[in-house]
Amino acid sequence: MERDTGYFCMNDINFTMYKLAGIIAEYDPFHNGHAFQLAALRRGLGENGAVVVVMSPDFVQRGEPACLEKRLRAQAALEHGADLVVELPLPYA
Repeated sequence: MERDTGYFCMNDINFTMYKLAGIIAEYDPFHNGHAFQLAALRRGLGENGAVVVVMSPDFVQRGEPACLEKRLRAQAALEHGADLVVELPLPYA
């Protein structure tokens, strides 16, 4: 009888390696340069890659109010290739 040691072999697990790219951005306003950056990242990462954007909230990194609402800026990022947009907490923006 074989004793169960609780260990497993990595060959027994089916997993996929993902590449991840992160961007810290304001997207205030979102423009063609931002779209180009997201498209270039998407091409470089391939199909098993993800682009995560950490975006400033209603006040941008310079302390000014954003021109556009954060939801509109996040939607633009998602439509142009970002997989996930998260809000940078206001004290850190």
